[in-house]
Amino acid sequence: MKKRNARIIINKSGGSSSENSYTYRVTLPNSWVNEMGLRKDNRELELLFDGQVIKIRPRQSLTDYVNSHRTDELYEIRFYKDDMLCTTIIANYTEKDIKIDNESVDIIYLAFGNNLTPDWNDYLDFLRERCIPQQRDGIKEYLSAIGVAEYDPFQIIQKTNGIMAEDHHRLEVKRL
Repeated sequence: MKKRNARIIINKSGGSSSENSYTYRVTLPNSWVNEMGLRKDNRELELLFDGQVIKIRPRQSLTDYVNSHRTDELYEIRFYKDDMLCTTIIANYTEKDIKIDNESVDIIYLAFGNNLTPDWNDYLDFLRERCIPQQRDGIKEYLSAIGVAEYDPFQIIQKTNGIMAEDHHRLEVKRL
C-alpha cells in the first residue's frame, strides 16, 4: 500500500450557505488517479467512511459489482413506473449491501427519491413501503392468500411485484 501525508484545504462556502459552512478538499497524486483508471471522461467515485477512515475508489458499474460478488446471494430488483424503468437495484443479501443505477432523471420516479447513495436500511424501508402494512387488519389471511408464511417484505414483493393501489409503480425481482 502506498502512503502519503497531505493537508486538507478548507474554504469558506459561499452563496446562500450558512456562515459556519465550509468546503473541504484534498489533492490526490496524478499517479494514483491514473492507476485507479480515472480520466476526464470517467470521474465517478465512491467515498466510503467507517467513522475513522475514508476510502476513495472508482464507482463500480452494476455489472462489475455483480461480477465481483458472484458467490454472494444477489438479487436484481427493477423499479418501474408503468413501463418506464426508473431504478435498478442490486441487493447483496450476503453483505447487506446495495448498489443502484437510476435510469430516470425525475426524482419522483426513483426508488430512493433524492437519496443517491442509499444503504441497506434504506433498501429495507423501500421494501416495506411497497407492501401492505404489517399492522393491517386481516394480515394473516392476506399472507396466507398470497402464499407467504410470515410478514417478510422481500417475500411479499416477490409475490405481489410491489404493486400498490395508490400508484403506478411495480417491481421485477430476479435472483442473480
